[in-house]
Amino acid sequence: MKQQQIEWRRAKVLELSSQGYTEREIAEKLQPISPVTIHRDLVYLRQQAQENLQKHIHEVIPSEYEKCMVGMKRNLKRVTEIQESTSGPKIKLEAIRIASDCYRFIMDLCTNAGIITDAMKFATKQQEQINTLMLDERIAASEKETTTEGVY
Repeated sequence: MKQQQIEWRRAKVLELSSQGYTEREIAEKLQPISPVTIHRDLVYLRQQAQENLQKHIHEVIPSEYEKCMVGMKRNLKRVTEIQESTSGPKIKLEAIRIASDCYRFIMDLCTNAGIITDAMKFATKQQEQINTLMLDERIAASEKETTTEGVY
Protein backbone atom coordinates (compact mmCIF):
# COMPACT_ATOMS: atom_id res chain seq x y z
CA MET A 1 0.00 0.00 0.00
CA LYS A 2 2.76 2.44 0.98
CA GLN A 3 4.70 1.65 -2.22
CA GLN A 4 1.60 2.47 -4.27
CA GLN A 5 1.32 5.82 -2.49
CA ILE A 6 4.96 6.60 -3.22
CA GLU A 7 4.52 5.65 -6.88
CA TRP A 8 1.38 7.80 -7.13
CA ARG A 9 3.18 10.76 -5.51
CA ARG A 10 6.20 10.41 -7.80
CA ALA A 11 3.94 10.21 -10.86
CA LYS A 12 2.18 13.38 -9.71
CA VAL A 13 5.52 15.10 -9.03
CA LEU A 14 6.73 14.15 -12.51
CA GLU A 15 3.50 15.39 -14.07
CA LEU A 16 3.67 18.74 -12.28
CA SER A 17 7.37 19.13 -12.96
CA SER A 18 6.79 18.47 -16.66
CA GLN A 19 4.19 21.24 -16.59
CA GLY A 20 6.85 23.70 -15.40
CA TYR A 21 6.10 23.86 -11.67
CA THR A 22 9.03 24.44 -9.32
CA GLU A 23 9.76 22.15 -6.38
CA ARG A 24 8.20 24.65 -3.97
CA GLU A 25 5.07 25.00 -6.14
CA ILE A 26 4.73 21.24 -6.37
CA ALA A 27 5.00 20.97 -2.59
CA GLU A 28 2.29 23.61 -2.21
CA LYS A 29 0.01 21.73 -4.61
CA LEU A 30 0.65 18.38 -2.91
CA GLN A 31 0.37 19.52 0.70
CA PRO A 32 1.17 18.18 3.25
CA ILE A 33 4.12 16.72 1.33
CA SER A 34 7.28 18.64 2.24
CA PRO A 35 9.61 20.36 -0.23
CA VAL A 36 12.37 17.98 0.93
CA THR A 37 10.29 14.97 -0.10
CA ILE A 38 9.52 16.60 -3.45
CA HIS A 39 13.25 17.23 -3.96
CA ARG A 40 14.07 13.58 -3.14
CA ASP A 41 11.36 12.41 -5.55
CA LEU A 42 12.79 14.58 -8.34
CA VAL A 43 16.29 13.23 -7.68
CA TYR A 44 14.90 9.69 -7.80
CA LEU A 45 13.01 10.44 -11.02
CA ARG A 46 16.14 11.87 -12.64
CA GLN A 47 18.10 8.77 -11.68
CA GLN A 48 15.36 6.55 -13.12
CA ALA A 49 15.37 8.60 -16.33
CA GLN A 50 19.14 8.20 -16.63
CA GLU A 51 18.90 4.45 -16.10
CA ASN A 52 16.10 4.18 -18.66
CA LEU A 53 18.10 6.20 -21.17
CA GLN A 54 21.18 4.06 -20.58
CA LYS A 55 19.14 0.90 -21.15
CA HIS A 56 17.62 2.39 -24.28
CA ILE A 57 21.01 3.42 -25.68
CA HIS A 58 22.82 0.19 -24.79
CA GLU A 59 20.10 -2.38 -25.35
CA VAL A 60 17.13 -1.14 -27.38
CA ILE A 61 18.86 0.91 -30.09
CA PRO A 62 21.48 -1.73 -31.02
CA SER A 63 18.84 -4.45 -31.11
CA GLU A 64 16.48 -2.39 -33.27
CA TYR A 65 19.38 -1.37 -35.51
CA GLU A 66 20.28 -5.02 -36.06
CA LYS A 67 16.68 -6.02 -36.78
CA CYS A 68 16.33 -3.18 -39.25
CA MET A 69 19.55 -4.10 -41.08
CA VAL A 70 18.50 -7.75 -41.36
CA GLY A 71 15.04 -6.76 -42.60
CA MET A 72 16.40 -4.34 -45.20
CA LYS A 73 18.89 -6.88 -46.52
CA ARG A 74 16.12 -9.47 -46.73
CA ASN A 75 13.96 -6.97 -48.65
CA LEU A 76 16.87 -6.20 -50.96
CA LYS A 77 17.36 -9.90 -51.67
CA ARG A 78 13.64 -10.40 -52.44
CA VAL A 79 13.53 -7.37 -54.74
CA THR A 80 16.65 -8.56 -56.55
CA GLU A 81 15.07 -12.00 -57.05
CA ILE A 82 11.93 -10.36 -58.47
CA GLN A 83 14.01 -8.16 -60.76
CA GLU A 84 15.94 -11.19 -62.08
CA SER A 85 12.92 -13.44 -62.53
CA THR A 86 10.54 -11.08 -64.30
CA SER A 87 10.49 -10.15 -67.95
CA GLY A 88 8.18 -7.12 -67.68
CA PRO A 89 10.08 -3.83 -68.03
CA LYS A 90 7.77 -1.94 -65.66
CA ILE A 91 8.23 -4.54 -62.93
CA LYS A 92 12.02 -4.54 -63.49
CA LEU A 93 12.15 -0.75 -63.21
CA GLU A 94 10.02 -0.77 -60.05
CA ALA A 95 12.26 -3.48 -58.54
CA ILE A 96 15.35 -1.39 -59.38
CA ARG A 97 13.75 1.65 -57.73
CA ILE A 98 12.90 -0.34 -54.61
CA ALA A 99 16.43 -1.83 -54.52
CA SER A 100 17.83 1.69 -54.76
CA ASP A 101 15.66 2.75 -51.82
CA CYS A 102 16.90 -0.27 -49.86
CA TYR A 103 20.53 0.65 -50.56
CA ARG A 104 19.87 4.26 -49.54
CA PHE A 105 18.23 3.16 -46.30
CA ILE A 106 21.05 0.71 -45.51
CA MET A 107 23.60 3.47 -46.17
CA ASP A 108 21.69 5.80 -43.86
CA LEU A 109 21.71 3.17 -41.13
CA CYS A 110 25.43 2.59 -41.58
CA THR A 111 26.41 6.24 -41.58
CA ASN A 112 24.07 7.16 -38.72
CA ALA A 113 25.52 4.33 -36.66
CA GLY A 114 28.38 6.74 -35.92
CA ILE A 115 25.88 9.04 -34.27
CA ILE A 116 24.60 6.14 -32.19
CA THR A 117 28.15 5.22 -31.19
CA ASP A 118 28.88 8.83 -30.23
CA ALA A 119 25.68 8.95 -28.18
CA MET A 120 26.63 5.73 -26.41
CA LYS A 121 30.12 7.07 -25.65
CA PHE A 122 28.64 10.34 -24.39
CA ALA A 123 26.15 8.53 -22.16
CA THR A 124 28.87 6.28 -20.77
CA LYS A 125 31.10 9.29 -20.05
CA GLN A 126 28.23 11.08 -18.33
CA GLN A 127 27.49 7.99 -16.22
CA GLU A 128 31.15 7.81 -15.20
CA GLN A 129 31.06 11.48 -14.19
CA ILE A 130 27.88 10.89 -12.19
CA ASN A 131 29.45 7.88 -10.48
CA THR A 132 32.52 9.98 -9.63
CA LEU A 133 30.34 12.75 -8.17
CA MET A 134 28.36 10.25 -6.12
CA LEU A 135 31.60 8.72 -4.81
CA ASP A 136 32.93 12.20 -3.95
CA GLU A 137 29.68 12.95 -2.08
CA ARG A 138 29.96 9.69 -0.12
CA ILE A 139 33.58 10.42 0.75
CA ALA A 140 32.71 13.97 1.85
CA ALA A 141 29.80 12.68 3.95
CA SER A 142 32.05 10.04 5.51
CA GLU A 143 34.72 12.62 6.33
CA LYS A 144 32.09 14.91 7.84
CA GLU A 145 30.86 12.08 10.06
CA THR A 146 34.37 11.39 11.32
CA THR A 147 34.95 14.99 12.41
CA THR A 148 33.62 16.38 15.63
CA GLU A 149 31.44 19.42 15.04
CA GLY A 150 33.59 20.40 12.07
CA VAL A 151 36.84 20.40 14.13
CA TYR A 152 39.67 18.28 12.71
